[in-house]
Amino acid sequence: MIAADTRAYRLGEFHRFESTGADFLYLVPAGAIFAVDTAVGKLIDCLQPGERPHDQLVDDLTASGLSIGDAEELIEEMAHSNVIVGRDSVPDVPQSLPEVFPIQTLVMNLTNQCNLSCQYCYEFGADKVATPEGKPKFMDIATAKTSVDFLLAESGDRRSIHITFFGGETLMNYPLLKEVVSYANQRAAEQGRHIDFSLTTNATLLTPTIIQFLSDNHIGVTVSMDGPKEMHDHLRVFSNGKGSYDIIEPRVRALIQNHRTRPITARVTLTAGVSDVIKIFRHLKQDLGFAEVGFAPVTTSPNQLYAINATGMDSILDQFHTLADEYLEHALRGESHGFSNVSDTLAELCQGVNKSHPCGAGLGLLGVGPSGDIAPCHRFVDSDAHALGHISTGIDKAKQTDFLTRGNIASKYDCHTCWARPLCAGGCHHEAFVRYGDTGHPNLHYCDWIRDWTDTCLRIYGAIAAKNPGFLQQFAERKAAE
Repeated sequence: MIAADTRAYRLGEFHRFESTGADFLYLVPAGAIFAVDTAVGKLIDCLQPGERPHDQLVDDLTASGLSIGDAEELIEEMAHSNVIVGRDSVPDVPQSLPEVFPIQTLVMNLTNQCNLSCQYCYEFGADKVATPEGKPKFMDIATAKTSVDFLLAESGDRRSIHITFFGGETLMNYPLLKEVVSYANQRAAEQGRHIDFSLTTNATLLTPTIIQFLSDNHIGVTVSMDGPKEMHDHLRVFSNGKGSYDIIEPRVRALIQNHRTRPITARVTLTAGVSDVIKIFRHLKQDLGFAEVGFAPVTTSPNQLYAINATGMDSILDQFHTLADEYLEHALRGESHGFSNVSDTLAELCQGVNKSHPCGAGLGLLGVGPSGDIAPCHRFVDSDAHALGHISTGIDKAKQTDFLTRGNIASKYDCHTCWARPLCAGGCHHEAFVRYGDTGHPNLHYCDWIRDWTDTCLRIYGAIAAKNPGFLQQFAERKAAE
């Protein structure tokens, strides 16, 4: 007696999208992209109404024109890829936290002081989490050297590691920055390792000497700048209320012209009063000459005057779509466009990212404040409530584990049915704390926005993969260099 075939299949978890006339699947469990040919399309159509027994599925496929052999082979391949799943299949269990987290990046807050008084500043504004009272305002050389030694000791067998200099305003402690670069290069060379540097600055303190040093030492620079004068000066002001644009504009031009070893990027904070994305991009990219321009809506509680409402976010998304269309046109010609919001997402898609956490905070990245306190990232530096230890005594493993456990996608039940979770993983820890009072809370106010933007980038990926796949190689190379 032959046993009956009890196998049955249903559709797996994926997001289907179309690009340049072709169909693709974004396979959620794997974070992978799969082209849909005619046979796969027939299989999906057969299972669209619901679960089908194996024999019935084979019959359906042969009725649509496939041979029995081809139908069997197709079912096996698609089951292996999780495009379809068996009746008894269970969702993949999220990976447990490893016992050791080798650090790759240390963000050194050289000072918690700043010469600007930007009203939306997450460090000093209305929504600040920092508690700097009684702590050093400027990092000293002993703390800095211990921080470098800490990075080298905690980075495991990584051959390449990274230091990002941050503030406050980073260049208010420029003498220390120079010493750190020299010391870190020496210590890394002793171990046969490579160390890379970058910094973020408001550009007010740039001088020809500083620019030359940054160029000579291959230090990447991101400038916080919010567009042309009338937009930039809306909130990026000195303590007397005077705008900073006229001070930084000639310095930015000098930086872009004379820093010849790394591309210079701009980081824009969008607010209720500064949301003309197209105009900002045109000015920063075309007028000033930044290589890349990235945008982020302000991190704030919703009751602040500069918070962006739902209508404003919809407008921003529409403008993102416009720049995304331009990006695709450039990519198909093999040209750089400079809209880094697309580039960053494409890089993650090319790498098959399937995140357990929104970012590297507390994992491959840590922040350290002027006092030596360790934080999950630069946004939590100087916050007693979020400290993860001190560089002199090391990481508090219990606090680190608690932070990472709460931030893990497995703990964010609202995210478990969202197809965009491999890239989003619930969103920024700091944003979650400001909005919901919990670093592990999913950023539910951004969900529809994130899904729309991710779908846009998937379509761009599909078009480039079909028409100019060589353009995507740069993102694979970016991963290999990390």
